[in-house]
Amino acid sequence: MNELDHETSSKLLDPPGPDVAAASSSDPNAAAHFTRSERVARGRAARAELTRSVHAKWEPAPLRPDPIELLEEQAKTRLRELIPIRYGRMLESPFAFFRGGAFLMAGDLAAGPRTGLHAQLCGDAHLSNFGVFAAPDRRLVFSINDFDETLRGPFEWDVKRLAASFAVAGREFGYDEGARRAMVLDTVREYRQAMASFATMRNLDVWYTRLDVAGRITGFGSRVAPKKMRQLQSEIAPAHTKDAMRALAKLCTPVDGELRFIGRPPLITPIEEVLPGAEKDHFEHTIRNMMATYSRSLPWDRRTLLQSYRYVHSARKVVGVGSVGTRAWIVLLLGQDESDPLFLQFKEAQPSVLEPFLGKSAFDQHGQRVVEGQRMMQAASDIMLGWGRVEAIDGETKDFYIRQMWDAKASAELEHMDAAGLRAYGRACGWTLARAHARSGDRVAIAAYLGSGDVFDRALATFAEAYADQNGRDYAALRNAVESGVVVAQTGV
Repeated sequence: MNELDHETSSKLLDPPGPDVAAASSSDPNAAAHFTRSERVARGRAARAELTRSVHAKWEPAPLRPDPIELLEEQAKTRLRELIPIRYGRMLESPFAFFRGGAFLMAGDLAAGPRTGLHAQLCGDAHLSNFGVFAAPDRRLVFSINDFDETLRGPFEWDVKRLAASFAVAGREFGYDEGARRAMVLDTVREYRQAMASFATMRNLDVWYTRLDVAGRITGFGSRVAPKKMRQLQSEIAPAHTKDAMRALAKLCTPVDGELRFIGRPPLITPIEEVLPGAEKDHFEHTIRNMMATYSRSLPWDRRTLLQSYRYVHSARKVVGVGSVGTRAWIVLLLGQDESDPLFLQFKEAQPSVLEPFLGKSAFDQHGQRVVEGQRMMQAASDIMLGWGRVEAIDGETKDFYIRQMWDAKASAELEHMDAAGLRAYGRACGWTLARAHARSGDRVAIAAYLGSGDVFDRALATFAEAYADQNGRDYAALRNAVESGVVVAQTGV
């Protein structure tokens, strides 16, 4: 089966995800259903065409682009004054570089083998893009929490990025190759075994399954000392207190009788310090207009909730390593009074780093691409999650997705874990990624491809170490570029 055949059969056999569903609504084959045996046969056929051991191989393509040129190409659509902060953050360590290098790895994966078994991808499934947040029922759940790069594509791309992230992070935390290999093996094994379990479940049961912090996450620590497991749980417990009232106390102060964001430039810069006079007024008018378009992306009940708040103030925010330079604003809204705040984050949605290699999203609005991908993959999504499009000050049209800024969100302090704790965390990530893929891909075919043995696990453990070497070389290239003045980095921010 050639690559085109894989792609065609993927569209026919995979349960259609957001991009496929939107693109295929007029395709009479889009609603085709196949028996379990046919789906198993497809997975086994893909394995015969592309053996699992092939995934162990990594070597740069003969004409692999210069990593600094790729980063500079990506910077062209971002706020130029913030790019030195991005480079400064990526310089902190090879793992920080890896977190900011999703575009580089997407190109590398595109040059390698593909199974043709597609699912909705996170697109940047490294271990720090998993975390805890409050579901609409206010219970804490563990899930993927970053979807800027989401797009439909080969399921193994996400698994490879997750595996490589453990190898890179393990080096940073001082673990030897044997310990790092054990982390990756546990992570990928959990993914494979979870996918096999999901393949036997009813569709609705897969959809309802989630990883509650208070209960099921402890199962991944069954081989971890109780003291270490309590440490992991204690690190994510403060998520309950990371809410709008805490954000109000930390980020805002009264000014002339009205709440205003406290300036902490360049990380948080109030709107009046970013834009002078008339430009500020124009931008606030734009924000209010975008609130209206954003409102239309919400279900009717959430739209009604949003309308019960009034706009108060906004500030520009510098976001995480991979997104530094994209436009991001935090907005303060008030309900009944100052004890009833709602903080929203408006984050620019640019084309996914996967699009040059997998084709454009079926969604013309990239904010919608992010939101629909998140809803497809995540166990439970923010009730205020939506999107909007606005004409910026410079006249360019920009896409944004919008979510609550703090809603009981937390990440584990990975650097404080020992090897056993990281292995337990890896199992939680592997299970979570499998659940996300099982909702959007053909879980029966993927499980059949992976099989019951550990061939795929061992292959990815080998791949992860080899790719960590490549990441180290790319990190050194950035250091050389900064030292030679090719790019400018602002450190310590």
